[in-house]
Amino acid sequence: MKPVRKAVFPVAGLGTRFLPATKAIPKEMLTVVDRPLIQYAVEEAREAGIEQMIFVTGRGKDALEDHFDIAYELEAVMKGRGKPLDALVGTRFPPGAIVSVRQQEPLGLGHAVWCAREIVGDEPFAVLLPDDLMVGRPGCLAQMVSAYDKVGGNIVCAQEVAPERTASYGIITPGSRDGRLTEVKGLVEKPKPEEAPSNLGVVGRYILQPEIMEVLANIGKGAGGEIQLTDGMAALIGRQPFHGVTFDGDRHDCGDKTGFVIANLALALRRDDVAPAVRAFLAEIEG
Repeated sequence: MKPVRKAVFPVAGLGTRFLPATKAIPKEMLTVVDRPLIQYAVEEAREAGIEQMIFVTGRGKDALEDHFDIAYELEAVMKGRGKPLDALVGTRFPPGAIVSVRQQEPLGLGHAVWCAREIVGDEPFAVLLPDDLMVGRPGCLAQMVSAYDKVGGNIVCAQEVAPERTASYGIITPGSRDGRLTEVKGLVEKPKPEEAPSNLGVVGRYILQPEIMEVLANIGKGAGGEIQLTDGMAALIGRQPFHGVTFDGDRHDCGDKTGFVIANLALALRRDDVAPAVRAFLAEIEG
């Protein structure tokens, strides 16, 4: 069983829900407290042992790569002023650790993953959607890698969702359960509540075997006229081990404005440097 060394980050989206903020800035560069969303996802991947980050980008996304490059001018100015460079530690990578490939057409998440096929090669790989900000210790992907080391195959991150929200998620048809590990017998894309096989929804973290690339190449368009990753994964069920790991931690859906604002507030309250002022402000407006 090969280790998981590579991770794919589908980051080609236009971020139209956050206009006008995302007119000139990639939505993945929007900050939660003082770090962009993409950095939270990359740090989570590094904690899980990922060695190579693969950005599937689109036009106007150069800022994502720039963020993880060495900024000589900035560092020179900071050094000249006697300021520490500690805040930049998580943004410097050796050559080859971050690579990118273009998704030239908006054909869905499955297509974005398929665009990374040449870089992934014949290895298992992770997929992280930066819109889902996962907060836990250990991190979400580290929890999934731990499960992968035990059972192999394909792993998805699962979260219990309200029954009335099943139409917003891919839903797991569950098999046997072992603590937070659930055997996946099937996947249904966005079922109506009365048709959902469970309330376990798939959220933005995956560990997949390389065989899914061939499936995605031939599966054709699904819901919304897009190549759906859920359809590709469903085709592997029964052919390879497939499990869901219920994440022990908090998920913030930063794909919409409300979730993004809540994420900023929640993470600010975890920070010793800003939490006292935030709590004081909340107490003031509540009073």
